[in-house]
Amino acid sequence: MQEIQLGDITVEVTQKDIKNVHLSVYPPFGKVKIAAPNRMDIDTIRIYAISKLSWIRKQQVKIKAQKREAPREYLTKESHYFLGKRYLLKVIEHNGSPVVKLKHNTIELYIRPETETAKRKEILEEWYRTQLKVKIPELISKWETVMDVNVNGFGIKKMKTKWGTCNIEAQRIWLNLELAKKPITCLEYIIIHEMTHLLERNHNSRFVALMNSFLPNWKEVKEELNRLPVSHTEWGY
Repeated sequence: MQEIQLGDITVEVTQKDIKNVHLSVYPPFGKVKIAAPNRMDIDTIRIYAISKLSWIRKQQVKIKAQKREAPREYLTKESHYFLGKRYLLKVIEHNGSPVVKLKHNTIELYIRPETETAKRKEILEEWYRTQLKVKIPELISKWETVMDVNVNGFGIKKMKTKWGTCNIEAQRIWLNLELAKKPITCLEYIIIHEMTHLLERNHNSRFVALMNSFLPNWKEVKEELNRLPVSHTEWGY
């Protein structure tokens, strides 16, 4: 690994067997990393980084300003969110397998006595994943018809810097597990965004025009999503 210093910004550079340069700015403090092809020399990478300096600074400001949830301990009366609604967690000890039940204003977490915090988190995250696996296919199916595109599959994973990604060649989209906590309109917006990449690879004027035609209020939904608090995470690099 090498480093490039651009004024007060340190950029970590890793060279790999890849085709294109990938620039990322990571929460919570705006750490900057570049993954570049092996063939690219460090001076060329530096020039690329300088050309992106304005974008890097904007991303750092956005990341540092974003609200973060307090660390979760997965205890009774703690606040948790599902599809944009706040629920109080109710931890119930029992001797059976772990179960999560959604009630009117509570999420009931049935666990064995002395279940550790990390395991409680894992159980609840798996429940979130299961809920998304129900919601996502419905939305994809709806928008495949509207957009006249075909999605071959989807995946759900934790992502540090993106709400979603699209593998255009495989016609597969990936969605951030955190979207289970956000309003359904936000989940739908990210799905539409990633599906639009099947029609236009780049974030250019054509992409914006397509988004405007599919979801005229997408900019407002995007702003809402970016205003909502993100999970507290002990970020490691």
